Amino acid sequence: MVKNKNFKSISFWTAVAVSLGAIIGSGIFVLSGTAIYLAGYSALSAFLLVGILAIILALEIGELGSIMPKLKGAAYSFAYEAFGSELGFMTGILYYFSSATAVSTIALGFGSYLSSMLNIKLSVASIPFAILLIFVLSLINLSGLKKAASLDKFLVIIKILVLMLIVGFALFITFRLGYFPEQNFVPGKDGAGIGAIFASSIIILFAYSGFQTISSFTSEVEGGSRKAAKAILVSVIISIIIYVLVVFAMLLVMSPANYGISADPISLALKKALAPSWLFFIVDIGALIATASATLAMIIRSSRLLYQISSDKLLPRVARLFNKEKNIAVNGTIISAVVSIIMLFAGNIYIIASISMFGILFAYLMSSFALIHFRRLNKQGKFKMPLYPYLSIIAIAMIFLFMFGIPKNVLTVSVISILLLIIVYYFFREAEEKKPVKIKLFK
Repeated sequence: MVKNKNFKSISFWTAVAVSLGAIIGSGIFVLSGTAIYLAGYSALSAFLLVGILAIILALEIGELGSIMPKLKGAAYSFAYEAFGSELGFMTGILYYFSSATAVSTIALGFGSYLSSMLNIKLSVASIPFAILLIFVLSLINLSGLKKAASLDKFLVIIKILVLMLIVGFALFITFRLGYFPEQNFVPGKDGAGIGAIFASSIIILFAYSGFQTISSFTSEVEGGSRKAAKAILVSVIISIIIYVLVVFAMLLVMSPANYGISADPISLALKKALAPSWLFFIVDIGALIATASATLAMIIRSSRLLYQISSDKLLPRVARLFNKEKNIAVNGTIISAVVSIIMLFAGNIYIIASISMFGILFAYLMSSFALIHFRRLNKQGKFKMPLYPYLSIIAIAMIFLFMFGIPKNVLTVSVISILLLIIVYYFFREAEEKKPVKIKLFK
């Protein structure tokens, strides 16, 4: 028994690495240029502001995870346990498709970088490369959670070193010029004020969205839920520091207007700075590792989420197959791979990321309300968020504000999806009842 327990356990720093693996991926290597293009130098403020929201959410999710350490559904489980099957079902399905779509987004970034590295047209090879990545990483996940997490820790170390190399190169270029390039620190396409910050918020939120991964395997972290909560917080703080440094470095090298909606902004910046070929090679390798690492972490999250929803009998039993020895959701992994591959054809990387973000924002919102609910019931775990309820109120307000940054067409589709989920839920619920359930809301 002891041996089996040790096999399952995930160390604190491995948990941090898995979370960082989910956070640091396409967000910085692929979408950072778009954020700079939209917000200009305000992208620095935007990364800090969204980072603050991510810290608050990390604290909330850390506490919720410590209250329910054995559940694998993250935000879905919090909503389900707090508010029941109706909101739980909607949160779970939206969050699941957001997680599966996030796999598509990041894998597409991988395909774009690999195509660029091999001098192959993006339109020809980016999607096939993304499909290959999802297939290979799904097989790795099926080999066992601890093996997948250990691989993620190795990949995270490499990509952080690559990002620091980029920062170092930008500082070196600036030092060699002998002056600070103020001409690069200008407003972006949408200006430089609050509007510009919110315009880039969805992209930046996507960059931070991976930290919930740990809450899907809280019970497997050594030291229990308290250590898992600290791992979430540490990973978010590290990612904020890295993101701000890299964005600052990118502004040192090139002005916002030159970035545009590009899939390889760091390569564009290095080209502008006439970087040596060896640095291009290292950055391309780093981008491939970053996107592969983040894709693996998202596959872990989406597969375990699907398993948890099915375990609560809100989805068919096909997703309930769980290998306890390897600690992985078998059919959840396979289904998530298929869904992710299909979503690769939903549009360009910005549209796919926006589709993913609505469900994630909805899940964050439900998590905040769930924490308020459990605090009112005096349910406590081993970790407790400070400054309650003020931080929760700030998080809820920021989430609603950031929702306005979602493209209107994606927001419309997302609202329609909620209405369809309500119809589907009550269709299956009433099918199980001999007569409709009638509840009196008021006396």
